[in-house]
Amino acid sequence: MMYSAFVFMILAAPADGGLHYDKPAMVWDEAFPLGNGNLGALVWGDGNPVKISLDRTDLWDLRPVPEFHSADYMYARMREWEKAGKFEDLLNLYDRPYERPAPTKIPAGRIELTIGGAPAFQSADLSLDDATAAMAFRNGAQARVWIHATQCVGVIEADGAESISAKLVAPAFGGKEAGPAKPAIVAGELAQLGYPKPVCTSGETWSAYEQEGWGGFRFAVHLAWKAEAGAWRGAWSVVSSRESADPLKEAKANVERALADASRASHEAWWKAYWEKTWISAPNKAIERQWRLDTYKFGAASRRGSPPITLQGPWTADDGKLPPWKGDYHHDLNTQLSYWPCYSGNRLDEGLSYLDWLWETRGNCREWTQRFFGMPGMNVPMTADLNNNQIGGWRQYTHSATTGAWLAHHFYLHWKFSMDRAFLEQRAYPYLRDCATFLEAVTNERDATGKRTLPLSSSPEINDNRPNAWFPTITNYDLALIRWLFTATAEMASTLDNNDDAAHWRAVCGEMPELSLGDDGRLLVAKNYPLPESHRHFSHLMAIHPLGLIDRSQGPESERIIRASLDELERLGSKHWCGYSFAWLANLAARAGDGAKAEQALETFATAFVLRNGFHCNGDQSGKGYSRFTYRPFTLEGNFAAAAGLQEMLLQSHTGVIEVFPAIPETWRDAAFHALRAQGAFLVSAARKEGKTRRVEIVAERGGTCRLRSPFSDRTLEFAMAPGQCIVLENDPA
Repeated sequence: MMYSAFVFMILAAPADGGLHYDKPAMVWDEAFPLGNGNLGALVWGDGNPVKISLDRTDLWDLRPVPEFHSADYMYARMREWEKAGKFEDLLNLYDRPYERPAPTKIPAGRIELTIGGAPAFQSADLSLDDATAAMAFRNGAQARVWIHATQCVGVIEADGAESISAKLVAPAFGGKEAGPAKPAIVAGELAQLGYPKPVCTSGETWSAYEQEGWGGFRFAVHLAWKAEAGAWRGAWSVVSSRESADPLKEAKANVERALADASRASHEAWWKAYWEKTWISAPNKAIERQWRLDTYKFGAASRRGSPPITLQGPWTADDGKLPPWKGDYHHDLNTQLSYWPCYSGNRLDEGLSYLDWLWETRGNCREWTQRFFGMPGMNVPMTADLNNNQIGGWRQYTHSATTGAWLAHHFYLHWKFSMDRAFLEQRAYPYLRDCATFLEAVTNERDATGKRTLPLSSSPEINDNRPNAWFPTITNYDLALIRWLFTATAEMASTLDNNDDAAHWRAVCGEMPELSLGDDGRLLVAKNYPLPESHRHFSHLMAIHPLGLIDRSQGPESERIIRASLDELERLGSKHWCGYSFAWLANLAARAGDGAKAEQALETFATAFVLRNGFHCNGDQSGKGYSRFTYRPFTLEGNFAAAAGLQEMLLQSHTGVIEVFPAIPETWRDAAFHALRAQGAFLVSAARKEGKTRRVEIVAERGGTCRLRSPFSDRTLEFAMAPGQCIVLENDPA
């Protein structure tokens, strides 16, 4: 073993691994995705025409839910009706408002590019390296589409065609009655939103429209083009009244700047830096390819300064219908899983899109907490709009008392992976303290043993929205989140030398009951309530992952709990799982040190639960019977949880000790990763060859004590590192 102080690039980064189509995508959810966190586009079609579906992440119908401002809308009434069995009243007040078309995410329309000269589709490609979609036709024509990495503009380039015409198509937002609400994944059609017709304008080389939505909200799309020397070049921009007082003027100015100078070089430079920052090389190429596709989508969907990732991110449905589940913010796993990969994946800046938004909308959450619960502190609605306001749905989860705690976990993770003390002091601790204050208040009642309890406790999404989805005792889901939050809040207080606060939160945590276990050690859903059947949501296992309250490093009893819990999942089978279930299982298995199970889960996800463009589609598309769910509504959380799963196989640091290759199969003889991030703000690179770890490189971003489980022996190594210092450990194969 030798130590060195120079930076060593383990291997070259893997090849692009983009998408190639020999047959055109003729439906929107198989399109090539482009985006920059603000604008989004889907490129599809066969050239007759080329279709570019347009989106912008702040386009929302934000009409309020009237029931949630009624006299009966309060926690006390919810408990009263639940006790009295007034289930129809509960459904009418809490669940059924979600079945109306709005509030909802909305799309921005479509560009249709017609290639003259009878083009026949030849191929289409999406380059991940520079985020560019391209189509080639048998008559020699070709088209290229990209959204600038940092500017509010998209660009179209075409050449080799006899003629090119562009058409701008506005969404059909009006013309139909809202109609009766009905429970469905898709709540209706865009036409049911009842907007006035768009104001359309055009000229010889441009086309535009401005659309008014609910409550005076407006957005505008401007498309312009020019042809010179046999080449055709166009640009578009989408601007909302949330950004500009004159969206149409702003969109036009964006386009004119792009046509004068599209700044392709700066676009390519951004993506080059993105890919050079972190990369992975794994022997299972299906899993590695999916990781690259998902890491690309993360860079396209999440940018600081833009709204965070919704269910579909910047790729809202383009089929005349409302997006699946309204394209909203689901906080019972969807937003949380979407941001799992940003921490070890070394994408903290992109992850701040999420945390900034949670911070900026906390005023709305506090107001809702006071208005509904009548308690101090803060909770967060589980289904939310752009402003993090409650929009309803299954009441046991949309009004869960612990949603804020799970969201607080992301503030904690950012602090641990960044070691940013200012972030801890100014954002993370205040956010956790507000959530802890609420949970202290809502758990003030005691159970028969004298322990704190939660009067209405659920476990997403066990028993769906049936009356028995609320349990007579506190669930392991709620309990794990509450115990974790009090513990983490105390840890933060201690770090900030707020010793009285730390003692208080530890004392409150001590008043909570312990997690409920079966005779074999497995985690139950609630006391005396084992998981009854295969289920898509592993909410009862939160204590293992992501919270890490139970970890194999703690010894045999924790190992027994983890193994028994995973054995139960295997025994019950995957017949009621979604794609994200397999992605979550990969993370659980990696925490258990079971690389073979983690690999199997990720491979099943990548081969059975994604469409050909890599989008997670919830249901099993393979026909192999992995799940009885075979539908295909597209949501993103499965993609990003899968990316986090591979990272968890390669690097773990949640115990305070860095482990490289902690959960890889024995068959993975060769593997490498560059600059994954460990807790403590350490950047770690490692290479494995012929079944042995050959090299580990650690760079201390902020400095401090680095603890590493030696990959060459059974020892734990400690290094006192200065900011910017690099240590290299080599194992001489001779």
